[in-house]
Amino acid sequence: MEITHSPSRQRAFYLVELLILIAILAILAGLLIPALAKAKSKAQRINCVNNLKQAAMAFRMWGDDNGAYPMRFQTNNFDGPAFAMQQKMFVYFQVMSNELNAPKILACPGDDRQPAPNFRDFGNDNVSYFVGMDADETAPMRFLSGDRNLLVNDSPVQAGLVSIKSTDQLAWTQEIHHGQGNVSLSDGSVQQYTSSGLQQAMRHTGTNVNRLAVP
Repeated sequence: MEITHSPSRQRAFYLVELLILIAILAILAGLLIPALAKAKSKAQRINCVNNLKQAAMAFRMWGDDNGAYPMRFQTNNFDGPAFAMQQKMFVYFQVMSNELNAPKILACPGDDRQPAPNFRDFGNDNVSYFVGMDADETAPMRFLSGDRNLLVNDSPVQAGLVSIKSTDQLAWTQEIHHGQGNVSLSDGSVQQYTSSGLQQAMRHTGTNVNRLAVP
């Protein structure tokens, strides 16, 4: 005798299959989405390192041609230290436009700041990186540039000239690289630091006060 299934039992069977499929897809999404986010974050950080390497090279080239980095360079027509006091940190990069070629590298891909289309229409809002005011090739461990999302004594730094004492607690916010960050040093290298690594690096800069121009 042939056994037949009622339409209601077939629908119930299909519903169970559908629910199982949805559950499997949900599990796969839960596994894949964090992995993809982590891969994206890693790629952004690598691009940021490359940006800072290019900027460090531009600083060195400009410094070789002019005898000092732009933040320490002074003539009758250019007062490097004054731009930090005026919160015009972008000028330190703008004056190196020939060495940098394009402003795109000054906006970290992990930052929400957008690159400027050119150096004429360029300002602090197009810059992701601080500038070390006391960077000097004779002091290779001093900070030259780095991610702007800094915490000093648990408070996010504001745009402007920030003086950080060796007794201060320096760390990263969760912005941009999720509690980590990149710093280029005066020797031209770029280091990837955790918050604890950043604190240790600051203590080895060779100065009791690190002045950073934050855009």
